[in-house]
Amino acid sequence: MSFHLEPEQEAIRDAVRTFGENEIRPVAAEYEAEQRYPAELLAEAAALDFVAPHVPTEYGGAGMDPISTAIVTEELWRADPGVGGSIAAADFGTGMLVEYGDEWMCEEWLPRITAGETPIATGISEPAHGSNVAGMETRAEKSEAQRASERSGAAAEKEGDEYVIDGQKMWITNGTVADVTIIMAKTSPEKGHAGVTAFLTPTDVEGYEATPITNKLGIEAQDTAEIVLDGLRVPEENVVGEVDRGFYQLMEFFAPARVDVAAQATGVAQAALEAAIDYAGEREQFDRPIAEFQAIRHKIAEMATGIEAGRSLAYRAASALESGDDATATKLAAMAKLFASENAVDVTDEALQVHGGAGYVSDHPVERFYRDARITKIYDGTSEIQKNIVADQLL
Repeated sequence: MSFHLEPEQEAIRDAVRTFGENEIRPVAAEYEAEQRYPAELLAEAAALDFVAPHVPTEYGGAGMDPISTAIVTEELWRADPGVGGSIAAADFGTGMLVEYGDEWMCEEWLPRITAGETPIATGISEPAHGSNVAGMETRAEKSEAQRASERSGAAAEKEGDEYVIDGQKMWITNGTVADVTIIMAKTSPEKGHAGVTAFLTPTDVEGYEATPITNKLGIEAQDTAEIVLDGLRVPEENVVGEVDRGFYQLMEFFAPARVDVAAQATGVAQAALEAAIDYAGEREQFDRPIAEFQAIRHKIAEMATGIEAGRSLAYRAASALESGDDATATKLAAMAKLFASENAVDVTDEALQVHGGAGYVSDHPVERFYRDARITKIYDGTSEIQKNIVADQLL
């Protein structure tokens, strides 16, 4: 299946690319070195509808289709995975709010997110549980007052009822910079994955403590945190969707998330390819540019071919999301993430090789692209998990 982008989608690509080249790239190395979250650029991107672009227009979003949304992510990562990636990741959790959140949740938080006032975080992974989401140990229990009321047989009023959450979350994107987060916790531990619930909570409350993780290999301008939940009190009305249905709700958003990661990987691979082409045209050995040597030309050709294949697979997966074909979308999203992320690591490695020794130091951005690309093989399901998903769909 081939994809012909609509003129509007081409215009979106051009707009994001211009923003990335003019506003992100000139400052990317600075944000990387300082490990600083680009809050100012988030607001600028929001003014252009690049933050949470899939969110419906009534909540301040652009209401973009899945392919257009993938294009925005791809171009932001092409500009820089750290800074551009922070902008792209500001919406991580908005999908669940749009689909399952009460109207008051959407009205209170989505306009703030799409305006670039704050990103949203989602607490899923834990120190001992990454891919095994159902194994999470964070617990949410009804407060003692509520349980006493239930034991007495008194008619419980939802207003004032609350859950108390205890646990630890790890590798949480936007954990220290978001004003709001969705926390996944076990409400019925004996039910396993069928006992998980999603809770919406502001972060400036007692019982929520986030600590930045600063010793990462890459994406250093992106905020990643460890979150400790110690007696976090969340009103019952802040349950997102239904009690004990959080796992199933979450599963619906893994396919879109994996398409997003495929777009991320495509973007950073494209950036690395362009850097390699530019360097090969400038660098001379034996009295001519290294771009004239067949060994370099073959590397460039293979890199470009892999990128185009990954891009096509990502767009095809996005198209399946738009059509509502869930089974096909699940399979293609896993394929797209698997292929594009593995390819991004290969492409950035080859781009660094084209640069030779110059690529091994921070004088050129390619070493940053190489480090940043590696995360795409890990989060939102490792490459090994994607292979399992594809096999499950085929066998």
